[in-house]
Amino acid sequence: MISIYLLADIRSSQAPYIIPNHLAQADPLILRFERWAREHLQDGFSLREAAAALATSPRSLQRRCQEVLGKSPLSYFQDLRVERAQNLIHGSGLDLDAIAAEVGYVDGATLRTLLRQRLGRGVRELREDLL
Repeated sequence: MISIYLLADIRSSQAPYIIPNHLAQADPLILRFERWAREHLQDGFSLREAAAALATSPRSLQRRCQEVLGKSPLSYFQDLRVERAQNLIHGSGLDLDAIAAEVGYVDGATLRTLLRQRLGRGVRELREDLL
């Protein structure tokens, strides 16, 4: 189990996701929530819809995310959006508005703000990581 943490990529762009992703894999409800969320990134987030799809109550999903991940379902959903956006920034060649649409935002400005808040880096800096 410790080897998972020792092999983790410690670059700042991935560090926030390593332990939460491992924890999500250890809890069946959170694992189902992660799968559901990844399939619905473009649709936006609704706690009620997520809970209904997982056959649980919104309160139970909220509580479990807080216990297992230390964050709300919305915050985890946004983490998954950021992760997907990073992958697209690095490998797709799409412009920021197209990437924003892929992860459920109306425009690139909203995504740009979220990336800067969550990662402390802008799109240009993320693209420069490739070089």
